[in-house]
Amino acid sequence: MFLAKSSMAKPSARPLRVAAFLAMAGLGVGLGGTAFAQAKKPAAPAPTPAPAQAQPAAPAGQQAQNAGPQIINVKSEPSQADWTKVCGKDNNSGTDVCYTTRDFVSDSGQPVLAVALYDMKNASTKQEVKVVRFLLPLGLMLAPGMRFDVDGKEVTGGKFAVCFPNGCFAEAGGVSNELVTALKKGTTLNVRVQNQTQREVVFAVPVAGFGKAFDGPAIDPKVLEEQQKKLQAEMEKRSDEMRKKLEQQGGAAPAPAAPAASAAPK
Repeated sequence: MFLAKSSMAKPSARPLRVAAFLAMAGLGVGLGGTAFAQAKKPAAPAPTPAPAQAQPAAPAGQQAQNAGPQIINVKSEPSQADWTKVCGKDNNSGTDVCYTTRDFVSDSGQPVLAVALYDMKNASTKQEVKVVRFLLPLGLMLAPGMRFDVDGKEVTGGKFAVCFPNGCFAEAGGVSNELVTALKKGTTLNVRVQNQTQREVVFAVPVAGFGKAFDGPAIDPKVLEEQQKKLQAEMEKRSDEMRKKLEQQGGAAPAPAAPAASAAPK
């Protein structure tokens, strides 16, 4: 159900390094609770988000200090100027689909997570469904699921759906209009999960600019293509720099950056 090949009219290029993989995974929850089309594996994996680090067992005297959540502040992908809105149409159901999405990285520039809010509307049935989807790091406890809130208000629960080598997907359907309003006006989206030691990990995600993108026009396909070219060049540059550094240190060089893929499966 989570992986679905959408017949949505696709943009010409993938907008983001990680978040666009959310679109390639399909819409997962369609209007009426059904997937839009047949399941298909994504055409190309996105770079792996940095795994959530397990905390070593603490001495008894330090357990109280480690009882609180671990806060991880992330920042937007430098090559992505703002939140990106991409729109298309599911040709089977006649549903208009838009998703507003953004990648986030660590202070060192490593991919950490991605967020995408889908807004699906069907004019003939008058149905509208909103779904929020996350791509989260590996190394998390899946059974407890995840929770998220904006500035500590209206906590919403979500479930992990599937994991790939590049990360694990989690989503929540039936997103309320109140939550969307909170994202537009809020400061921080807190994504709450548990690591292997069952300690709560909170990814603090800045949401500035979300409202402007959500309410604004979808990105022009030509601009989308230029963004992808720029991003691919940046990925290759980083890969080359890391390879040279490892070669100087006598370590194994990383594989070249994978070529970019389209935003929706062919």
